[in-house]
Amino acid sequence: MLRALMLRALTLLTMLTVPAQAGDLLEDLKPVLHLFGPQAEQFHLNAVIDVPVDGKIQRIEADLLREGAEQFDLSLQHPEYAIRILRRSGVTMIQLPLHETSFVGEGSVSAEVSLAPQGVLSRLISPDSQLQPITAVLSVLGTSGSGAFLTGWLQRLQPVQGEPDRSVWQSGDIRLEVRGNGKYQIQSGRTSVLLTVEIGAAAGQLRQLPDADHAAVIPREELESTFVTGVRRATEILLPGPALLKPRMTPRQTSHGRLEWREGQRVVTLWGTPEQIGTAHGQLLPQESTRCIESVMSTFGVASLIRTGRWFRHDLEAAWKRLAPFIPERHREETRAMALALGCDPHRIEVLNVFPELFHCSGFAVMNSATADGRLYHGRVLDYMTTIGLQDAATTFLIHPEGLHGFANVGYAGFTGSVSGMNIKRISLGEMGGRGEGNWDGVPMATLMRRALEECGTLDEVMELWKTSPRTCEYYYVFADGKTRRAVGVAATPEAIEFVAPGDGHELLGPGIADSVVLSAGSRLEELRRRIQEKHGSIDEETAMWLMSRPVAMKSNLHNVLFVPESGVLWVANASHHRPAAEMPYVRIELSGSRKIRETSASSAGDLFKSNCTGISDVPAR
Repeated sequence: MLRALMLRALTLLTMLTVPAQAGDLLEDLKPVLHLFGPQAEQFHLNAVIDVPVDGKIQRIEADLLREGAEQFDLSLQHPEYAIRILRRSGVTMIQLPLHETSFVGEGSVSAEVSLAPQGVLSRLISPDSQLQPITAVLSVLGTSGSGAFLTGWLQRLQPVQGEPDRSVWQSGDIRLEVRGNGKYQIQSGRTSVLLTVEIGAAAGQLRQLPDADHAAVIPREELESTFVTGVRRATEILLPGPALLKPRMTPRQTSHGRLEWREGQRVVTLWGTPEQIGTAHGQLLPQESTRCIESVMSTFGVASLIRTGRWFRHDLEAAWKRLAPFIPERHREETRAMALALGCDPHRIEVLNVFPELFHCSGFAVMNSATADGRLYHGRVLDYMTTIGLQDAATTFLIHPEGLHGFANVGYAGFTGSVSGMNIKRISLGEMGGRGEGNWDGVPMATLMRRALEECGTLDEVMELWKTSPRTCEYYYVFADGKTRRAVGVAATPEAIEFVAPGDGHELLGPGIADSVVLSAGSRLEELRRRIQEKHGSIDEETAMWLMSRPVAMKSNLHNVLFVPESGVLWVANASHHRPAAEMPYVRIELSGSRKIRETSASSAGDLFKSNCTGISDVPAR
């Protein structure tokens, strides 16, 4: 919804021009242009936005009152969500009226993460967003205080067809009506925006700050930086620029790792001790890791705050304290080393890495009579929050930890756990989140998945690891072993665990399908079952990828993986900014030579992984 509004605003800016009419338009826009001029230290801006969401018109009201270079009141109101930010020279307060809670921070704030209104657009809009050119234009307006630049800029854009009444401007379905007294009506299709601008004394006065005795105290630096970073990262996600849409595919190398590009996908090879692996991770993926961290801790953190009324880091901290005793020290060493390489607080990155406890997905395994060649095909669909931009950090890791099994981990820069993976013993794993969030007195799901990849060589060993480990929340899994063409579905809670063999029926999954394990929910489960039954006996790699296409995969489909563990092959598709993973090309990654890794030195392990990684894209849809 916000993306659509931004795009329409951009279109409106680009359509408002005709040399003969530019002067009239500038006169009409004087109150708006004043907001960006050098005297714009006191104003009131109100926007009432009616926008269609899921076929219904929903109203959002935004209200901003600025007073001086340091102070403002900002209010955003929706029937289901509401937030107020009250900033003064020495204090910032966040109010969440629908949750009847508030947060407060006092003291100074670093200039680069400050919410102070003076120059704030340059901090809120990323240089890697398509919005960045607008920042440059507004910056010129703010320093020049003249309409001459805007006139020249408008004249270089496409002309607009005016109406006899010069106070109405229109291009296509976008209509701007200047009503006078600082009021503007913008209409585009079913979306309308009513703007009201008041300047100087007419703007009114800031609210008096309420008593903060019952407000939760947050360090002011953290409070403001969370909002600045969250909004800045959101501008990249909603309107990504060339650096994100077409990143430079430059290989990188460090002493214990390599970054390569395979048909547009990142493939990172890491080897050595936990410290060496973590350090190489941070050195090879600094920007990608930072974007991932900002997506989770700031962009998602702000959205979570508005939705729940809780400070998101506090929720993660609470989960971390209960989960940490069950995380192997080698994993914590790796995470801390990665954080140091990134220049981040190690504890912040450790806390971040429990975030996958919220993932939700689908999966299947078919083999023997269900497939064209008898081989086992294990499909894994990760449906989770493409809206927070994790696709910018998508990376397939090929990891050989010293003294443990080498494995492929389809994941994200900045994360050390696993949600999709296969090891050199031909064991593949995928998960599907269920209910029970908050049951965190056990091994984090992503940690347990990674332990299985590093430690287990048979399906029975994987099952035993799950049976004997304290578990968290409710999760469903598909485990497969290419050596024996065996697979199993798993339903696990902290209290109980259940294994579903191929062909077995289950009350949540429906009647059994021969030589098949099927995990999903609702209409996606029905469609996946229908497809498997339709193609039963003729499923091959291409068909197995089709099984994971929409609508089995959701709009939020972040990545898809097809494991062919018997061959040591995995096919990976990652979401783009505009298309779910199921609609993107798959890249083939092969671990066929990895069996020798156990007998080699750590450094030559990297060479073996590298030499057995190939890329093939544009697999045809079925």
